[in-house]
Amino acid sequence: MSLNETDLMDLKSLTEVPVSKRDQAWEESFLKALPQAQLRIVNDTPVAGPDGWPYLLVATDGDEPFLKVAQWLVTQGVGVVINPEKPIPDYVVTYGMIWNLRERGEFFTRLEKPSTGPVDLKDGQQVYAGPPSEAYLPKDVRVIMREFLRQQKVLAPKVLMVSEDQKRWDLAVSLESLGSPPEAEHAGIAEAISWFLPGHYSIVLMRESTLPGFVEL
Repeated sequence: MSLNETDLMDLKSLTEVPVSKRDQAWEESFLKALPQAQLRIVNDTPVAGPDGWPYLLVATDGDEPFLKVAQWLVTQGVGVVINPEKPIPDYVVTYGMIWNLRERGEFFTRLEKPSTGPVDLKDGQQVYAGPPSEAYLPKDVRVIMREFLRQQKVLAPKVLMVSEDQKRWDLAVSLESLGSPPEAEHAGIAEAISWFLPGHYSIVLMRESTLPGFVEL
């Protein structure tokens, strides 16, 4: 199925495309059409998905505007599962995708593929660093992230923006503020934090001794 073909289809038609025929063009068209969808809330209370994160279950045959629902999702730190009554839901939207839509008008912002994991700067390597801006990490999103980390017994998480070229930035999270977890847990921690952030954000775990200037999340 080509991009031109899916561009001509409405959301209902896109949901009827067999899963085996859904490609990147289908995904892009589906996400482009989704903000205009009218939803039916399947379950008033968010439920935990197979990945452990909270999701609101919705169908695309209702009269509740998607953007109105999305406003509530942002305040709650909740993602959304589209048409969960099917054997395979049409789409699973993470919390980071939801607030990226609010901030930038799209679920995905196409940038260089993110990297995750610990970072050790080489001796003498020049980097640029500073606190994350409000535009990069809005206050209400920080509240949601802090609450999640508090539940994990991380009471004072610290972050810092780091870049080698002032074009591509990493959001560094202080390992000390996370309780200095063993290296074997770093990838899982970075992946967990990534659920709260847009897909184009790059997350790294870094020791404060490596670079000064970390600030409270």
